[in-house]
Amino acid sequence: MKKYIDFHAVKDQTAPSNIVLSLDESDKSAEAIRTGDKVSRIIITILTYIFILALAVVIVFPFYWMIITSLKQNEEIQASTQTFFPNIVMWSNYVHVLQVFKFGIYMRNTIVVAIISTAGTLITTILAAFAFGKMRFKGKEAVFLIFLMTMMIPGEMMVITNYITVASFGWIGSGQTIYDAYAAMIVPFWTSVFYIYLLRQNIKQIPNELYLAAKVDGKSDWSFLWKVIVPLVSPTLISIVILKFMGTWNSYVWPQLVTAGSDSNFQLISNGLRGSGFVDPDSGNVEYGYQMAATVLVTVPLFLLFIFFRKYIMKGVGRAGIKG
Repeated sequence: MKKYIDFHAVKDQTAPSNIVLSLDESDKSAEAIRTGDKVSRIIITILTYIFILALAVVIVFPFYWMIITSLKQNEEIQASTQTFFPNIVMWSNYVHVLQVFKFGIYMRNTIVVAIISTAGTLITTILAAFAFGKMRFKGKEAVFLIFLMTMMIPGEMMVITNYITVASFGWIGSGQTIYDAYAAMIVPFWTSVFYIYLLRQNIKQIPNELYLAAKVDGKSDWSFLWKVIVPLVSPTLISIVILKFMGTWNSYVWPQLVTAGSDSNFQLISNGLRGSGFVDPDSGNVEYGYQMAATVLVTVPLFLLFIFFRKYIMKGVGRAGIKG
């Protein structure tokens, strides 16, 4: 009987120690896993920030080089060894550009064309997007599909037909007036399939119950559009306005084509910048400092526009892709 009791006592004494050992090992394994995960997250975070920083440097460096070049002397710019900061800061480059470059004339033309073109595009986009998003008519999906198919066609292929059209209206060629130049640069771009698609996707998110309730209250489609739809999709409309304005500001090929051979005072700011020809009359060398200074003056307004309204662009574009 004594041996029997001793046997069970020994058995009872060894069992808890085995359990404690197994619990300690599991805790150490879990701690090792947590430590490994933490180290992995830290490494991934560091690599991510390094990658983002490298991309930022690649993107920002051209702008930095443009700014420092605008503050250099031409001899320093053309030297075999380039410097990353001007030896002598030449603020006089900007003074010279404002005296020589027709900044006011080109800015006036660009703003007029951008405002009228943006307003026209906004009206056609709202009407077309509402028709494709809420109204019912036969062949709606087929027509919209054809619209989308035109997005696959490069814009350069439309240049010839657009040029023939504006030429038939007498807006280009000899005798062109400033109003003809404006019309030639504005009218062909009063519609945008991409903006129609963007706004239509946003309008489709609005519940149909609002449309039916408006019909019950006796509201017309026109009243429902401007009093209900437009306020609800205002973030997307702001995005369209900003993107269209920026696109007009940066446009070069078409304005250069329709104003070629006419008065240079009809050109937009990008065309005027390219054709200014900051050339030293004595040596015949291009004054890159002056050219970069003019480029900075042209870029800054657009840069500030994007900085102040970037959240509206992101918000409007982001909301458009929720519902197909």
